[in-house]
Amino acid sequence: MALDYAVIAAYVLGMIGMGWWGMRRATSKSEYLVAGRRLGFSMYSGTMSAVVLGGASTIGGVGLGYKYGISGAWMVFAIGLGILLLSALFARRIVKLKVYTVSQMLDLRYGGNSSMISGLVMAAYTLMLTVTSTIAYSTIFNVLFGLPKSIGVIIGGSIVVLYSVLGGMWSITLTDIVQFIVKTVGILFLLLPISLITAGGFDGIQQRLNDPAMFEVGNIGTGTIITYLLIYVFGLLIGQDIWQRVFTAKSPKVATWGGITSGLYCLVYAVAGALIGLAGKALYPDIANKDEAFATIVENLLPTGVRGLVLAAALAAMMSTSSGALIACATVASNDIWRRKAKNDDTAASDVHNNRMFTLVIGVVAIAIAVALNDVVAALTVAYNILVGGLLVAIIGGLVWKRGTRVGAMVSMALGSLTAIGFMVFVDVYANEAIYYSLGASLVSYVVVSLFTPPTDYAVLANWERRVAGNATEEELVNA
Repeated sequence: MALDYAVIAAYVLGMIGMGWWGMRRATSKSEYLVAGRRLGFSMYSGTMSAVVLGGASTIGGVGLGYKYGISGAWMVFAIGLGILLLSALFARRIVKLKVYTVSQMLDLRYGGNSSMISGLVMAAYTLMLTVTSTIAYSTIFNVLFGLPKSIGVIIGGSIVVLYSVLGGMWSITLTDIVQFIVKTVGILFLLLPISLITAGGFDGIQQRLNDPAMFEVGNIGTGTIITYLLIYVFGLLIGQDIWQRVFTAKSPKVATWGGITSGLYCLVYAVAGALIGLAGKALYPDIANKDEAFATIVENLLPTGVRGLVLAAALAAMMSTSSGALIACATVASNDIWRRKAKNDDTAASDVHNNRMFTLVIGVVAIAIAVALNDVVAALTVAYNILVGGLLVAIIGGLVWKRGTRVGAMVSMALGSLTAIGFMVFVDVYANEAIYYSLGASLVSYVVVSLFTPPTDYAVLANWERRVAGNATEEELVNA
């Protein structure tokens, strides 16, 4: 295992080193939160791919492949579809707005201040997203060192918090590029072919399993597939962690085509994870917990050195999503919640030091929650149910329907969020009804309340159209 340890250690030290280098570039709020809005095609597409494919997509994706076979690809496949739709339909307008948070977009569109409600919902989502990837660290450190879950979570989480606090989005972008390369090599070019070859290819897997359902696209269940499409496709359209990456693009063209490239990569990654899990089921059929399938396959199948690189790839996937969600949660907390509470725009969220403190505090909170939770897919489901049920209608409605009003949006956000939470608490976290009923309640309330309240003021809509056209003034950019 010495060579595996060396590979992991080199990777971790490299992440911290990039965090230190990024600190030298993060000299302003724009540089710290959105990398100065100047990422080109390669860096943008790489960092977008890294942030959406995290621990749940890697550990959870392989686990779903282990349990359901080919059909286990649906969760990550839905994530890829979400990035494709976001990039093709909305990325150009998002870039032109020149804001920092989704809530700021809502304020521009509807007028007034709706940031407290939307900010709380988005903060809950991004915090849980951070937690899901942080939980997954424990599987890697357990394989490497036999450490208990809590210690693995603390070690992995501390590394992410350290480089995120130091350099903000610049550190995260630089580490994401490395993480994207590492997990592409480790997952797609090493673990996938080795696991399939060892299992005897598709013929060998079929003979070992003797279960045709494992090769059926719909094996996971129609209801589950629909739920994945609803929460992940729609969730990727409106998530702060995703929008904040869109804000980093230097041009609308980069945001569009870089995002489409990233979406296609996600589709490939989805199939790869399911196939690795399927091969693992054929080779090791008695794994009790599907989320342990990835670590079991790596530990038993790969030679030393290669095993270290693949584990580094999994660690990379977790860290990229965790760091992206962490900076997103800190941005929402500082710009949409604390800033409104403090009512002091000069000091509440515009200073790099303050943003670093928010990142640090939220990182510590996420580590503490991750120590207490176990199921990465459950945590991710909670995050996306709250996000989609609460915010999807108000955000997309604001982008496509001029008659939508601020009161309609606020009622929609509150009712949708409460409905999603209610079903998860009183029925089941995995209940498909949570997303169905929350979206229904959100949509109906948005339309009805908007039609029965005065239209949005003409001056607000005129300002919105000006910002969507990319005509923000320098003063507006400074005060964003």
